[in-house]
Amino acid sequence: MANYPSISVSQYLKEIPADQKPIIEKLRMAIKSKLDKEFEECMNYGMIGYVIPKSLYPEGYHCDPKLPLPFAGLAAQKNSINLYHMGIYLDQGLLDWFKEEYTKQCKFKLDLGKSCIRFKKYSDIPYPLIEDLFSKIDTKNWIKLYEKSLKK
Repeated sequence: MANYPSISVSQYLKEIPADQKPIIEKLRMAIKSKLDKEFEECMNYGMIGYVIPKSLYPEGYHCDPKLPLPFAGLAAQKNSINLYHMGIYLDQGLLDWFKEEYTKQCKFKLDLGKSCIRFKKYSDIPYPLIEDLFSKIDTKNWIKLYEKSLKK
């Protein structure tokens, strides 16, 4: 992962490569257009993060309870733009849906690892599919899915 010592999303956007900035901004708008309004955008793990704030989920993230519960991330990497979506990692049905829809909407092979979707061909990013993906889980459902995964 590229390491940007950003302290804010706006600073992060100033630091990323110029060719990636419009893509990141367009992905941010796609995400935010459908993302449950209770999620919060912030810097998280050196990238733009979408989290459940501690005010809604005081327990925080089990790996570090001082941190808010992460849900998604968006990062400019050296050779790709990566979208991290924990819902596709924990919900097999959502993952299956996403894979099927991706093959219908994109001509290039899906580059996926656990929760990470890597976009190397910026011209083939399925923005409507990203919007649909982020409309599928709200904060309440994310907390339920997260807590269920912890009990396994």
